[in-house]
Amino acid sequence: MINNNGIGGSSAADELTKLTNMTADVESITLAEYQQRIAKAQQLMQQHNIVATYINAGTNLYYFTGTRWYASERMVGAIIPAVGDIEYIAPHFEISTLEQFMVVKGKVNAWQEHVSPYQVFVDSLRALGIKHGDVAIDESTAFFIANGIAKASVQLNLVDAKAITAGCRMSKSANEIALLQRAKDMTLEVHKAAARILHEGISTKEVEAFINEAHKCLGAPAGSYFCIVLFGEDSAYPHGVATPKALELNDVVLIDTGCQLEGYNSDITRTYVYGTATERQTQVWNYEKEAQRLAFEAAQIGQPCASADMAAREYLATVGLGPGYDIPGLPHRTGHGIGLDIHEWPYLVLNDTTELKVGMCFSNEPMICIPGEFGIRHEDHFYISENGPVWFTKPAHSIDDPFGYNA
Repeated sequence: MINNNGIGGSSAADELTKLTNMTADVESITLAEYQQRIAKAQQLMQQHNIVATYINAGTNLYYFTGTRWYASERMVGAIIPAVGDIEYIAPHFEISTLEQFMVVKGKVNAWQEHVSPYQVFVDSLRALGIKHGDVAIDESTAFFIANGIAKASVQLNLVDAKAITAGCRMSKSANEIALLQRAKDMTLEVHKAAARILHEGISTKEVEAFINEAHKCLGAPAGSYFCIVLFGEDSAYPHGVATPKALELNDVVLIDTGCQLEGYNSDITRTYVYGTATERQTQVWNYEKEAQRLAFEAAQIGQPCASADMAAREYLATVGLGPGYDIPGLPHRTGHGIGLDIHEWPYLVLNDTTELKVGMCFSNEPMICIPGEFGIRHEDHFYISENGPVWFTKPAHSIDDPFGYNA
């Protein structure tokens, strides 16, 4: 079936040949910016009377030091003192490898396999002149590490590092926004290509495989960071079903996917119909579009994050959906922060009173779920500029022309 609105009519092979690398002019985060991030963290630490912060392997370590390392059962991380240069802690046998990944260089406090890394951490702080006081622990750190540090020194008071980590990461720099923009531009092109390969009988696995390869063609080396493809009634379940169905004529199609560029995430959902939309599908699709628009308009500087969630939820109640989290309706938050983590602080949810500030970046996805029928999710992202919210990607146009080819 050929649809002149970009749904169906092509093949995976043909669509992949049309895709070319979109990352040739991408600029990486510089050493100077990593150093600025550390300086800001130290300012926050001084404001909160925190003497040092432990940053565990993962996105926080990458954010502050440019060091890509993934969390495991071995303690690997960085120590950011309130004053002075950062240091690292790692197994002795990993020093030479770790140093290859460092953008911000620093002393490595090493531990042999039979030695307690938690004691090495405490001893490293003492060598920095830190024997007591509040030490912040990266909130993503595994319990066994925090517990090990606590047992190694009763003189240290371990506190949540969220005020430091989130305090730095919530507002993105111009460089970060540029990386997020390009990643989202790439994923939107993948969505357009994926819509064109649809045909009756295609499986969700076939579409997922295509989307993965399409992301690679556009310059995301690892392909898709994630991918959810749902057809028909399955689309009513936000994160999928155990046994997804194949595509049938007039099914709702929901595709949610993204990639990473220099570690920064895209995450876009498009929902439309393969075939002819019913009046019911069209009506709910339009409800979703209006809820997304109202959430966007409510996200103004100085307002709490909750205001966007409230705007979407209150509107949906006026058209008989909900109320609250009841279904048929919106069963989850309206949106999440995004950056190096696909879901990060703050959140567009009723209990998040964080004040919206310049540089914050969010998804906007007040999904409507109607069990037994279908679900509609429009997911685009926006950032807060000095003049208010700005879309990264233009929202879907209409259920019959989701990509706006005939707008």
